[in-house]
Amino acid sequence: METAKQAFNYVAESIQGATSGASKETNKEIAKNDEVPVSTRLSATKDALGDKIDETAHNNKAEAHKELAKN
Repeated sequence: METAKQAFNYVAESIQGATSGASKETNKEIAKNDEVPVSTRLSATKDALGDKIDETAHNNKAEAHKELAKN
């Protein structure tokens, strides 16, 4: 039962990590776009940094769940 729970958590964290990664890339593109107002670009930069932190955290949690599911 515990292995199934860890496997489910691994998948959930992996999806959340991928979602944060996609958001990060979108925000990076907005931040680079010279046609977007400066305030929007700055906000996108801040959001991209937050997304990177979230992506890393979710990916680390996913790896931990993966290792626990192996045992």
